[in-house]
Amino acid sequence: MKRIYVNEEACMGCGLCEVYCRLEHSTTRDLVKAFTREKGSPRLQVQRMAPISFALPCRHCEEPYCVYSCLTGALQRGPDGIVTVDEAKCAGCWTCILACPYGVIRPEKERSKIAKCDLCLGNGIPACVAHCPNEALVYAEVELEEVR
Repeated sequence: MKRIYVNEEACMGCGLCEVYCRLEHSTTRDLVKAFTREKGSPRLQVQRMAPISFALPCRHCEEPYCVYSCLTGALQRGPDGIVTVDEAKCAGCWTCILACPYGVIRPEKERSKIAKCDLCLGNGIPACVAHCPNEALVYAEVELEEVR
């Protein structure tokens, strides 16, 4: 299965990954409208701690504590290992945010839902990776041990 890897030595903290993530998950797919009229947020965030910057996307963990803690069953880990959220089931209780050891699930308070990286399913390559000018984000195959 494929995952996003971060090369923090190549990241310059430009934030284009956040911009294109937000655009990809907007309803209009219009850059100006995505930032001025829509209330969504990017599903990853750039940590800037000079001199190092790096993007923090969801890790789609083998042991997804966010899924285990979800009270409504909105978060699921599929057979491909990708953790997805069913927004119709999300009650906005934020228990998944508390359970995530990486702090990569974000509250969207206006909608009372969560936002998390879904690897831009159906696009072939996540928008953040496709638009990273320094190739600090890499979408690559990873071998995970089977859960026993």
